[in-house]
This record gives sequence, C-alpha cells and structure tokens, in this order.
Amino acid sequence: VEVAIRDNAQRLYASKLKSISRDIDTEQLVTLREAQRLYRLSDQVAENLFKEHTRKMIAEIISVALNILKSRTRTVPGVIEAVEELDKILAFNDLLISLKNHADVDRFARGVGPVSLLGGKYDGDRKIIEDLKLLYRAYVTNALTGGHMEDNKLAALTQLRNIFGLGIREAEEITIDVTSKVYRKHLAKAFSGGELEMADSKAAFLQSLCDELHFDPQKACKIHEEIYRQKLQHLVTDGELSEEGAAALLRLRVMLCIPQNTVEAAHLDICGSFFGKVVMEAIASGVDGFDAEVRKSVRKAAHGLQLTREIAMSIASKAVRKMFITYIKRARGAEDSNESAKELKKMIAFNRLVVTELVKDIKGESDDVSAEELVEGVSKIEDEEWDALPTLRKTNPDKELIEKMGKPGQTEINLKDDLPGRDRTDLYKTYLLYCLTGDVTKIPFGAQIATKKNDSEFIFLNQLGGILGMSVKEIVDVHRSLAEQAFRQQAEVILADGQLTKAKVEQLINLQKEVGLPEEYAQKVIKSITTTKMAAAIETAVTQGQLNIKQIRELKESGVDLDNMVSNNMRELLFKKTVGDIFSSGSGEFDEEEVYENIPSDLNISKEKSRDVVRQLAQSRLSNSFIQAVALLRQRNHRGVVSSLNDILACDKAMPSHPLSWELSEELADLYTIFIKSNPTPEKLTRLQHLLGIRDSTAAALQEMRGRLINTAVEEEEFVF
Repeated sequence: VEVAIRDNAQRLYASKLKSISRDIDTEQLVTLREAQRLYRLSDQVAENLFKEHTRKMIAEIISVALNILKSRTRTVPGVIEAVEELDKILAFNDLLISLKNHADVDRFARGVGPVSLLGGKYDGDRKIIEDLKLLYRAYVTNALTGGHMEDNKLAALTQLRNIFGLGIREAEEITIDVTSKVYRKHLAKAFSGGELEMADSKAAFLQSLCDELHFDPQKACKIHEEIYRQKLQHLVTDGELSEEGAAALLRLRVMLCIPQNTVEAAHLDICGSFFGKVVMEAIASGVDGFDAEVRKSVRKAAHGLQLTREIAMSIASKAVRKMFITYIKRARGAEDSNESAKELKKMIAFNRLVVTELVKDIKGESDDVSAEELVEGVSKIEDEEWDALPTLRKTNPDKELIEKMGKPGQTEINLKDDLPGRDRTDLYKTYLLYCLTGDVTKIPFGAQIATKKNDSEFIFLNQLGGILGMSVKEIVDVHRSLAEQAFRQQAEVILADGQLTKAKVEQLINLQKEVGLPEEYAQKVIKSITTTKMAAAIETAVTQGQLNIKQIRELKESGVDLDNMVSNNMRELLFKKTVGDIFSSGSGEFDEEEVYENIPSDLNISKEKSRDVVRQLAQSRLSNSFIQAVALLRQRNHRGVVSSLNDILACDKAMPSHPLSWELSEELADLYTIFIKSNPTPEKLTRLQHLLGIRDSTAAALQEMRGRLINTAVEEEEFVF
C-alpha cells in the first residue's frame, strides 16, 4: 500500500511539473511546494523529480541546437541560431540560480538551482559528449566573431562548461584551438594590411591583440614560432636560402618579436636537417666516391643555407663521429689485432681523404697547402724527457717524411667525448704494436710472415691519436707503458735470482737505453723485481723457520719494507715462533717490554692481539715443559731438567700459574733438588717452590742437604752452568 501511495504521489507531482517552463516564477515554485506536502512526497524525491524535469527541458533545447548546427543547408546563420538556443539554456540557468538565492527559497519547491546534464541522456555517451563539445566550440567561435572576447562571454562559457559537464582541460583545449585560429586570422590581417608594421611598438600591438582575445601570450609566441618555421621551410625547399629570403625572415622576426634563441633553434632544426642530409651523403660516398661534385654540394649547402660555421661544424661532427664509431666497432670485432689495426688504418685514411676535405669545404679553406703548413699540421710532442722513447720519437717525423706523406688529417672532429679513456688508449696501443711488428701474413701449416716495418706507419699513429682526441700525456703514457713492459720482461730474466750485481747493473743500463725508458721508471721496475724476489725469499724463510727477530731488525735497518713484503698472517706467525723460542730457550727469562712492545712494533702487528698469543702460548708451554722436566728426570738428564724448569719459570712470568699437581711428590722434590744445584737466583728458587707445591720446611731441608742422592752416578756428576 505504501509503495502504491508513493508511486501515485510521484505521478501526481510529475504531472504538476509539466506546467513548469523556462519562465518559471516564485508563485509556481510555492505552489509546487504545497503540492509536494499535500502528496506527502519526501524532499529528496521531489528534488530528483524537479532536476529531472529541468534536465529534460535543456536537453530539448540542445537537440534543437544540434539539429541547426549539423544542418547542411546552413552555414554561419546556423551557428548564430544554435548559439541563440544555447543562450536560452544560459538564461534559464541564471533564472534558477537567482531563485535559489531568493529570500523565500524555503517556501519553494525542492531542487531549484543550476541545471546540469549529469544523470540524463547526455551523460556518459562518447558520441553525445562529442556533440556537446561541438556546441561549446560553436559558442566560443561566436563569442570571438567581433575580434575580442567580452567578460560576460567568459562567464557564459564557464556556465556552459558546467552545464555540459565538460572537464576544465577539455574546455580549455577547445577554447585555445578556436582562439589560436582567430589570432592567426587577425595577425595575418594586421600583417598584410600594414597595421602591425606601422605600430610604434610591435610587442605592445601583439600584447593588445592577446588581451582582446583573452589569449595566453605564451601560446601566441608558439604561433609566431610556427609561422617563422613554415616560412623558413618554404624558403629552403631547394636547399639554399637566398638573400631575399633571409631579408624576409628578418622582417618576419622583427614584426613578430621572435627571440634570437628561437630563430637559431629553427635554423638549426630545418637548415641543419638539410645540411645533415648532404653531409651524410658525402660521407656515405666513402674514400672513392668523395669527388669534386660531392664537395661542391657540401660547399653549396654549408654556405647557401647561411649556417654559422659553428652550427655547420656541429652537424658535420655528429655525422663524422658516427662513422668513426662504425670503424671502431669493426676494429673491435676483427679476428686478431693485425686485422683490427687494418680497420683503424682505414679510419685514418677516411679521416685524411674525406673528413679533412669536408672540414675545409665547410670552413671555406683553400686546397693548396704549403710545405710549412704540412709540417705545422702534424701534431708534435715536445718533451725532452720522453724524446728518448724510440716509438714516440718516430711519431714526430722530419720535414722530408711529412712532405712525402702529403696533407695531414684534421683533428678538430674527434672521439674524445664518445669513448672512455681506457678504450681510446687500447685502440692507440693496438696500432702502436702494429707499427712495431709490421703486417703479419698467415701462410699454410700455421706459419706467419711479417713484412718489413715502415716508419711511415708512425705518422698514421700520430693521426690516430688526433682522431681519438688523446692528450699528450695519454699518448706518452701508452709509449712509456710499452717501453716499460719490454724493459720488465728482459729485466726479470737478468734478475732471475733476485741479486743485483755490478755486471747486472751494466746490463740493465744498456737495456734501458735500448728501449728508451727514462731512468726513473727503469729504477722502479728494477726495485719492483728485486723486491718481489726478496719478498718470496723472506716468506719462504719465515715459513721454514729460518728467520728470527734479530734478522728481521737487520733487514728493516737496511731499508727493506717488510710490511709490504711479508703478509700480516706471516708476521703474526713469526711473532708466535719468536715467543715460542723464548719459552724454550732454557734461560728462564721473560722481558715484558721486549715481547709486548718492541717485537710487535718491529713486526707491525697488533699489540693487544700479541698479548693474547703470549698468554695462550705460555699456558700450553708451561704444562708441556713440566711434563718434559719429569721425563728428563727419569732419564737422569739433569742438564735438560734445569733447562725445562727454567722454561716453566719463563712461562710463569708471562702467565702466572697455580701450583702444579703431580702424583709422586718424591719426583717434585728431586726436581727442586736438581734446580738448587744449578745455583739459581733466590727469586727463581722461591717461584719454582711455589709452582712445585713444596712446603717451606721441605724446601729448607732440601737446600740444606743439597738434595737426596738418586744414585751414586748422579751424586758424582758435576754440573757446569
């Protein structure tokens, strides 16, 4: 029953709404409110019904406007009529907004307010959204027909966007598109009519035009740039920019206030594109195809397009470096270093015969080169210290060889920023080795034949350094490295035993002169070899226990760097052995300063770690020495007994011990008695008494009687200490 009552109330209220038109007034709204209450209809349902009714009203108007706009029999008048229909929607929307703000709004029907298509048949369908955009575009176009955008039209467009449910970005795109076309039209009119040219301030005129159309000046600048680019593109269609064309572009630039950087970017893009194609065609022709006709086309493009020398060189550099990289890839992919060097040689020839001429044509330089200019064109390394290197000296050719070889290659375009330093060095070294060994030809049965070396290859090596963009230091380092490598290989044979005799020194001096390695580097190599040999010998001596702390100190005093020659583990092992020798020396002495400070310092090891090693060693050696002393007692080796007891005392000094336990007290007394006969110091005797656990009375008796005789032979034995 409730559902039926509610549905009936909705039908009654909907029929009441049919009388509402775009001329709605306050009296009608009050009547609707009273009817709602009479029908006992909820505010929410009444509001939805009212909004649906207003939505249908504007949808009908939109349908009429679309039919007018899409009619093929109408043109401009159709746009005007469609806009008039849209004005009806805006007027109705304004009326509803004013009624919503009325003082008696509480007495009005629910749902009074701005209209919207959201929720109706125009909501969500893509085709319908495109129709709404078409109407919005028509309204923007009509608003700009007078050559300016009025403020009330801007407000109307905002309302229309909200009614249609368009996004801000969608609406802006339509507005900018329409305004751009209108701006172009007015700009063309002002340009052709002379209005812009006569203006005192071109910038002020253009700004005024933007203000009238409410057009973003940045968007206007983009249009100016497009116009300039179109003009430039048209003028260079034949690959050349005439003086008249350049003047026309200058006039256009002044009229449209186009910045210099924008002009340069346009020329670089458009003219540079033309020039880049010409350069690529010239490079692609290769060494054989780079003839006079090709060079003529390059000169025409470089100067006819009126590119600055810097821009032209930049474009050419990009294309040439790309070709250089192709040669480099081939060299890296070669089956051996000999073939790799041949690919690099092709690149050098390409640079000398093609790229060098290309650079001349771009710069407008003459082909005639004097002998003096040829010599100047070859980069020379002036360094007295390195003049001794034979391979480096050959890259600085004499005048006669330069004239014989002909014009040098350009170095302005190089691969300095395209390849890592390591790669450039490796490529240079590959060709340097080729210069030293000559061309190698493989013959059957795995044999090889090396052709005679030609010093002219070093000229090409010089040019390769320029192509790779290598600095003097980088080039010198490669030659020095190779000389050092050769010196080291032969020096290791001479110094195989690690001993540096007078005869060997003379051999090394002659070898140094032969390879041309500076003395400073030769000495480093010699020191490195002898140090390595000595380090191996020292490591072996430490491992075999043939080296003691005294010898270590003597080596250090002689300047031997033990820290680098002997590993830390080996030095720790040597310390442990040295302490072990102290604990087995039979002297009974333990110098704490020597063991804890001096020896670790000499061996450059951790003093804290050294203390731990001493304590652990003392603890284990003490018990071992005691057992050894008893064993020697039973063997009647009294001299050995005394030595072992002294070792116990040395260990006890390093790591004080508790009294030792033993089952046979008689043997402890015998040990004490034998030690008494060695005439020890009172301190040692007292400490041994404590360690053997002998009472004072027993010790006194033993000292008094000089010990119990073990047997007659023992009694007659005479001790020598």
